[in-house]
Amino acid sequence: MTRATHIPVRSVLRRAALLAAAAALALSGTGCIAGAVGALGQQIERGKKLDVPAQYDGLEAKTSAVIVNADYATLVEHPALVANVTANVSARIKAYVKDSSVLPPGQVLDWQYRTPQWRALPHGEIARELGVDRLVYIDIYEYRLNPVGNSYIWDGVAGANIGVVEADSLSPDEFVYTTNVVARFPNKEGIGRESARREDIERGLLTLFIQRSSWLFYRHIEDKYPEY
Repeated sequence: MTRATHIPVRSVLRRAALLAAAAALALSGTGCIAGAVGALGQQIERGKKLDVPAQYDGLEAKTSAVIVNADYATLVEHPALVANVTANVSARIKAYVKDSSVLPPGQVLDWQYRTPQWRALPHGEIARELGVDRLVYIDIYEYRLNPVGNSYIWDGVAGANIGVVEADSLSPDEFVYTTNVVARFPNKEGIGRESARREDIERGLLTLFIQRSSWLFYRHIEDKYPEY
């Protein structure tokens, strides 16, 4: 008759406790790894880029002009706005739209200055006056650096309706393409005058607005999840 081996109850409990602790540690490690992998996946996703085609590609191999409009109050408060947008959007179209020929912005601004009634002209006539096939019309309806009535907080907004006229079409006075562009800067609320300079806020806002306005006309790469 085989003699039974006696194992103290205390030893059994101690071994069970060690095994349970080891299992818990293993599970904890798996959780940390899974969490790290998940965080890395989110970071990769946030950093993804998109290859975006032009929304309107009719500027290719055509002559074009960029003309910008803003209301009187905006022009008084931001006198360089129209010239800045005209020059930079024109430069981007010239640089990135294949075989495009863009009227020099100085020539467009000079024509606007010499033709004070230009806003009342049919769009097709503006294009003919400027001697171009395509007219990119940027009508800025909102441009501010602060919330209305609060000059102590930075909250920049630039909004515009953008349209394209084809002077050589059957309906030269009508837009063949229209869209709305809105840019905001900064992307955080509650930034006061003591935390940022006016010129930095305006530079950031204009950069975003000009970029998004010009992106409409050529293929480009942009962030899948933009910060602004």
